[in-house]
Amino acid sequence: MTAFTWMITLPLAASPLIYLLGRLVRPRGAEAAYWTALLALLLTWIPFGFAASDIPDSTSLGTVALRLDGLGLLLAALSLGLGTLVVLYSGPYMAGEGSEEKYYACLVAMVGVMMGLGCAGDLFNLWVWFEAMAIASFLLVAFYHEQPASMEAAVKYLVQSAVGSVLVLLGIALVLAETGSLDLIKIQAAAGKSDILLAAGALFTLGFGVKVALVPAHTWLPDAHSQAPSGISAMLSGVVIEAGLVALLRSLAALADVTASWGELLMLFGALNMLVGNLMALRQTQVKRLLAYSSLSHIGYMLLGLGIALYARETTGAEGSLFHMLNHGLMKGLAFLAAGGLLYTLHIATGDHAPLTLDDLNGAAQRYPLTALALSIAVLGLGGLPPLAGFMSKWQIFAAGFETKNHWIEALVIFAAANSVLSLGYYAPLVNAMYRNQPSEAVQRGAALPNLMRAPVLVLTAAVIAVGVWPGLLRWLTEDAGAALLAAFGM
Repeated sequence: MTAFTWMITLPLAASPLIYLLGRLVRPRGAEAAYWTALLALLLTWIPFGFAASDIPDSTSLGTVALRLDGLGLLLAALSLGLGTLVVLYSGPYMAGEGSEEKYYACLVAMVGVMMGLGCAGDLFNLWVWFEAMAIASFLLVAFYHEQPASMEAAVKYLVQSAVGSVLVLLGIALVLAETGSLDLIKIQAAAGKSDILLAAGALFTLGFGVKVALVPAHTWLPDAHSQAPSGISAMLSGVVIEAGLVALLRSLAALADVTASWGELLMLFGALNMLVGNLMALRQTQVKRLLAYSSLSHIGYMLLGLGIALYARETTGAEGSLFHMLNHGLMKGLAFLAAGGLLYTLHIATGDHAPLTLDDLNGAAQRYPLTALALSIAVLGLGGLPPLAGFMSKWQIFAAGFETKNHWIEALVIFAAANSVLSLGYYAPLVNAMYRNQPSEAVQRGAALPNLMRAPVLVLTAAVIAVGVWPGLLRWLTEDAGAALLAAFGM
């Protein structure tokens, strides 16, 4: 057992313990589950620290091959960081909901599974981790199962995830039949120009693309993100779709020599995601659906940077894309937690599970100034305004595109910049609503925001500002991750 295997094992081992404590310690089972979940993730930071100082690393647990590189460490940092804050936040948010032990057990398990996915060394176990993540996230999306809209979102998520998983499994079968191996490194050594392997790559793109929310396989996302508890919305948007992207990159890297067009394919999907995500977000009146659709456009920026890196065979685009992955996790996590705080004070605390709308936010800054400021910083950062985190990572992606001296890529970069401006068309009205003079009825009768919910929001707000002012704070993660990604593609 090395440091990074302990990092994965601790949350997975803690998950059933959390559930059992929640069921057995009566009448305070929910409280026991909450503090055990928080303690488990806090303890996981210890092996994470040791693992971060000793990469690359690898081990085998029976037939399960695990390899830690810069890309796996980046996903682990994002999963563990946001997961710890979401558990802290969820104490008062989920209080009294019932079955809280299931919520915390699934949430902690999902964190461990995503860290395992980032370290998977062979295709089959990559699929197993991917499936485990899908199951844990489905149970959390369906947490409010007594509400018809929540159950509809969960079923849609389950069906589309199952279809994606079947496509991935078919792709794995084609790779095994053609190369005789499932090990990612051995597959890359054996893979050459082959129509069968090209078909496998297409199946991986479609299958993992469901979880990444590649357009048009994105229709589960707005319903799942808006109907799940707000902490889970933050995890789905801030980590789960990014974990799906890491799985896609791992599988395509093993087939790097099959075609030289993976970069162009990623850039094409990137442009499509940006446009569709922004146009759909412009129509939304529910805050969480608006934020969910905006995730489509931000996946587009990540795909653009990755496509530029693979096309030009240079690290700047990869580092910019992975930098944006981290920043998006911070900003979208902050946006959903701040919006969830307002949803809690305006609706949930009064026993109402109605969605949070833009009209509800009118004058929110008068009663909830810190939460309104945090949500404003989150969405303006997502819109790319300096000196916030989103501007820095977008700028790095754009700079990488112009460095290629390719006119088509330069046109794509201009298109991406225009989409960043377009996104302010739905972020700005949200901010404007919170700072209106006349508070809405929901704001006037709203409850107080608990300190345990306020603390993660303040931490993420400080992080978004700090990374925007000092972008080098995350370079220790993005440089190693970018180098590991290009190395995986044989560059």
